[in-house]
Amino acid sequence: MTMPFIDLAAQQTRLRPRINDAIMRVLDTGQYVMGPEVRELEQKLAAFCGARHCLSCANGTDALQLALMTMGVARGDAVFVPSFTFTATAEVVPLVGATPVFVDVLPDTFNMDPESLKRAIVHARSLGLRPACVIPVDLFGLPADFDVLVPIARENGMKVIDDTAQGFGAVYKGRMTGTLADITTTSFFPAKPLGCYGDGGAVFTENDEYAELLDSYRIHGKSHHKYYNDRIGLNSRLDTLQAAILIEKLSIYAEEIDMRQTVARRYSEGFAPRYETPYVPEGLTSIWAQYTLKTGSLAEREAFQARAKNAGVPTVVYYPVPLHRQKAYQEFPADPNGLPVCDDLANRVVSVPMHAYLSAEAQAMVVEAIG
Repeated sequence: MTMPFIDLAAQQTRLRPRINDAIMRVLDTGQYVMGPEVRELEQKLAAFCGARHCLSCANGTDALQLALMTMGVARGDAVFVPSFTFTATAEVVPLVGATPVFVDVLPDTFNMDPESLKRAIVHARSLGLRPACVIPVDLFGLPADFDVLVPIARENGMKVIDDTAQGFGAVYKGRMTGTLADITTTSFFPAKPLGCYGDGGAVFTENDEYAELLDSYRIHGKSHHKYYNDRIGLNSRLDTLQAAILIEKLSIYAEEIDMRQTVARRYSEGFAPRYETPYVPEGLTSIWAQYTLKTGSLAEREAFQARAKNAGVPTVVYYPVPLHRQKAYQEFPADPNGLPVCDDLANRVVSVPMHAYLSAEAQAMVVEAIG
């Protein structure tokens, strides 16, 4: 029998009676859109990470687009994104008329490389673009290096959006994601460490004006009344049913983050003799959205995955093609020195099953079978 890559059923078994009750409460009230559970969830998410404002939305991609719209990013602007990430980070940039500029990542953390960012900024200016925004990604659950990236952004007159779709709840030097940038976005896609049973997302900010704009943009650019519109917006509201489910999941989320630390530690002890295991800098905590190893070569990765498949252990490559190599993005600018780390990682990374309920026995089997 093949083991699950992410065991959503184990968590659901633990929470099922409470989730059933939460869903029934929504059904009883009949407030399926922007019901009271939505505001309750937003307040609890803000309290969890220490943010001043949290506004939910339909999904993590909308969260990024709403952030760019709120900052007024538009045609002629350059938005700097890592190439080694999921497509959503970059695809929202052309949607607001701006230009994504691809940046390399660091070989140890897989997060945005500050020196590559500096080169990309100079290059963007040479193309006549205005540097407007940087979007670091907290890849696989590990925060990017905000103490270095934010000053670079400020020196160049730019805002910062933290794409923490994979990292909500991670800690960076005493502060939690949600509070590290001008605006932070996250996703509640079911496979995320804090996921709902459909699509969902949220946006965090300390800025009162941003919060007001975000609230307007997510509901058709509404004014003081829903039939008065001050701006062109989106239809991006979190369903009340999803909010009710997330409230219950959030109640055990801190415990699950601790459980993920245990799982990651066991993996690192088992895999370290042979593979390059994930690096977590001092003062940072990952939430381990993925546990990702580096093999020595593409051939070694293929052999690793073949052994895993034979043993019934699923593996996934995040990500086999960096964004700057994708057909949709190949015409957009990038660091003029190239993105060699992104290209290298795409050939060597491989992720193994990771979730809070992974037992020591199951992990030992994974390590023995494919390690």
